[in-house]
Amino acid sequence: MPKRPPLSRRAATAAAWPLGLALTSWNYMWRTTPMHRREERGTTREDAPPPLPDRVSHEELQRPDDGVGPLFHRTYRTRIRNPSLSAEQLFAAIRANPNKVAPTEFARFFKVHGDQEMQVGDEYVVRMPGPWDGPVRVVEVTPCSFRLATLAGHLEAGQIEFSASDGAQLVVSVESWARSGDRLSDLLYQRLRMAKEIQLHMWTSFLEQATKLAGGQMSGGIEIITRRVDDVHFDG
Repeated sequence: MPKRPPLSRRAATAAAWPLGLALTSWNYMWRTTPMHRREERGTTREDAPPPLPDRVSHEELQRPDDGVGPLFHRTYRTRIRNPSLSAEQLFAAIRANPNKVAPTEFARFFKVHGDQEMQVGDEYVVRMPGPWDGPVRVVEVTPCSFRLATLAGHLEAGQIEFSASDGAQLVVSVESWARSGDRLSDLLYQRLRMAKEIQLHMWTSFLEQATKLAGGQMSGGIEIITRRVDDVHFDG
């Protein structure tokens, strides 16, 4: 199992849960960023998660086949005009400290394995309000992206990728392929939709903070595409 943060750090994070929930709810209600949401029916062929590189340890990975309920393939994307950073420069800053773009009043990254520079095989725990850890392992790193896979004990079973590309505008995306980690998580995500909206708030906040870090202006708001796959069977 991934190493947990020290007890003192976990206690300090837990003490901030009530305030974090209150601030998150307030920000969620009053945010003005345009959201363009679309939900579609997905397929196993089109929405399978990327294959895991051979050089990555598969120990303790929590894959979609280990999860419960439908698989949700979600993409969050925004375009940034007049950025002062390139895609590579932006992701160098994010890899050095993911908390620069995380909604830290609600979710904070703690590295529990690895050196300062993000590398394949590093492990993080994302601490959030409530009795949940989000343990993940870095499975791929490129100059303009990185991909994480969930570990045992995570609320989800799957992968998530953060990426950027240069062009007429800087495009930043968060893309996930995941099922609920257990039946309780499935209830919170699919039935009550609470976890789904919290997740949406977390990753759209990531894009808002990435826009600020890049030194540009968001163009056209945030596009959110959710593809649901009910007949789930993947090899990995």
